[in-house]
Amino acid sequence: MAARRGSRRERGRGPAQRAGAGSADVAALAGAVDAFLDALGLPTAIRRGADLAGTPERVAEAWRDDLLDGYRREPGEILRETMPAAGHDLVAVTGIDYHSVCPHHLLPSRGLAHVAYVPGRVVVGFGQLARLVDALAHRLVLQEDLARQVVEALVRHLGARGAACLLEAEQLCLSVRGERRPRSLAHAQHFAGALARDGALQRRFLGAVARAAAPGARPPVARSRKSPAGSGPRKARR
Repeated sequence: MAARRGSRRERGRGPAQRAGAGSADVAALAGAVDAFLDALGLPTAIRRGADLAGTPERVAEAWRDDLLDGYRREPGEILRETMPAAGHDLVAVTGIDYHSVCPHHLLPSRGLAHVAYVPGRVVVGFGQLARLVDALAHRLVLQEDLARQVVEALVRHLGARGAACLLEAEQLCLSVRGERRPRSLAHAQHFAGALARDGALQRRFLGAVARAAAPGARPPVARSRKSPAGSGPRKARR
């Protein structure tokens, strides 16, 4: 099956991203999805109907660009740009939305990541922590391993004195098959360095997670207002 021309998303990518995307053979992926649909034994009216026209290509692009694009992102590169640390107090970002794919059944999971670290000599922007989670989550990875990999990346590439990651997610492996418990959430956590040894630091981190999860914890989204004449938007610190 011939590959389609680059999707709108693909055409919008920069040269480096397009080059990295070539690691996945979209034509081969689409062919495999086409064979998979044939093997399902669907009624002819469904298999040859309009709803499935173009589905193999769409599925191939979704796996390459959305579900497994983490293999084209390097944690060390994401954490490369740093700022000198003014102190060594706890830094935490809670409520990072993420999705991943279970390697056992190729079913997705979706949830929240809570990440913290104790700086060594440098710190990074908060957005880099979210990108780090995405880079490691958009792979074939177990939830337990994902928590550990996030922590190890912060210690290895950032020189953090300690790090922690707590993940809570709905696993489709649990909610739509097997035991079929749609309201169950799976939790995994990993601590290293100072956050593994210091109970007070752990409690501070877990307290931040609990506060973020409390009803009404997140502030309402502010409505957009025009800036006064002569003033522009303030630059975010990070």
